[in-house]
Amino acid sequence: MPRAPGGSGAGPAPLAAERRLHPVTPFRRAWAPVAVLVGWAVHDPNQAQEQLTRLTTTTLLIALAVLVPASSLYGFLTWWFTHFAVTDGELRIRTGLLFRRTAHIRLERIQAVDVSQPLLARVAGVAKLRLDVVGAEKKDELAFLGEEEARALRAELLARAAGFAPEAAREMGEAPAREVLRVPARELAIALALTGASWGALAAALVVPPVLWLATHSVWTVLATGVPLLGAAGASSVGRFVGEYDWTVGESPDGLRIDHGLLDRTHETVPPGRVQTVRIVRPLLWRRRRWVRVELDVAGSANSVLVPVAPYEAAEVVVARVLPGAVVPADASLERPPRRAGRCVPLWWRGYGITVTDTVFAARHGLLRRRLSLVPHAKVQSVRLTQGPWQRLWGLADVHVDTGAGKTVTARLRDAQEAARLLEGQAERSRTGRRDSRPDRWMT
Repeated sequence: MPRAPGGSGAGPAPLAAERRLHPVTPFRRAWAPVAVLVGWAVHDPNQAQEQLTRLTTTTLLIALAVLVPASSLYGFLTWWFTHFAVTDGELRIRTGLLFRRTAHIRLERIQAVDVSQPLLARVAGVAKLRLDVVGAEKKDELAFLGEEEARALRAELLARAAGFAPEAAREMGEAPAREVLRVPARELAIALALTGASWGALAAALVVPPVLWLATHSVWTVLATGVPLLGAAGASSVGRFVGEYDWTVGESPDGLRIDHGLLDRTHETVPPGRVQTVRIVRPLLWRRRRWVRVELDVAGSANSVLVPVAPYEAAEVVVARVLPGAVVPADASLERPPRRAGRCVPLWWRGYGITVTDTVFAARHGLLRRRLSLVPHAKVQSVRLTQGPWQRLWGLADVHVDTGAGKTVTARLRDAQEAARLLEGQAERSRTGRRDSRPDRWMT
């Protein structure tokens, strides 16, 4: 069994206690061979249908008699050869039946630890633990653990990442949370009904299949096009409602906690001090109700939605928790580009605007669907000025602010001299912000 890292000269390091996943896990993994067959059938439905017509009842029964035990054995073996252990400095996950893989996840590089429960997992009383790690393109996960075990392990990992001793981390348990905002189901349903993307996807699903039928008279062409369109329409309306149902934002020492989901329940955490950008989105049909959607970018994390819909004032409170000291600038404080910018981007230039406060660089774009992006000065990685030939003709330039999440916020079509001053000023504000910023640690 692998040893946990220890200091030199202090004797052998203590053995890290390895644990297995929940016993229900083999049932989940047993579906892998079946999924391969289903994938082959979907990829080539004509050949699959031909093969099925050739099989007799006896052959099908023999195939099932072989497939079911083989799938069960595969699920059991993959569960048996999967272990995880928490040492003083890392989380180790050993997986693989034929090809072994050991993941060494340094605790101080953990960005977020999320607990999710698909519908069947909720029925079985188990949960999936997913980890966002700096530098990793995809999340490592432990699926499945007992629900209580998953929450206890999550609390221990966050406490270890904050620098607590192993014994203290295990005893701390999950930090209490105070509810900051809850999205009512009625408000969410109305907001989705007032979203143009939902109606656009539904219109495409209703119009395109009949047109294709009149043009081709092919049932397969209509189905191959209509089914994905109906799926997209459902995902943009019903799917979002199911996924964002009972959206709750709570404040705790380990960051903002987000719980949501009607069928699949998800428990996420917004890491403190690691938010790179916050976007306040205002669709056209929401403005009369003063509703907004709050999105964010976190380095190394897939969390992208902070609040699906909320009144503007309530969203400001949540933004203040994510960006301490930041104030959401009012529309009146945003400076539009000069009027000659209309020669580069007719009409749409009126949706652009910027302002710079003591804490954030703010840029707005969009006319029908307005998006106001807030970037803390301490999170700016680089600042660039670009100027195309048409912009040079009219004395305009763009200023790009790059963040640690690999995203860019752009102040578009600014006066060239103003853009040069903005470039120098933002570079200095970024240096000062990084020097004065607090360390990004959990539970501090």
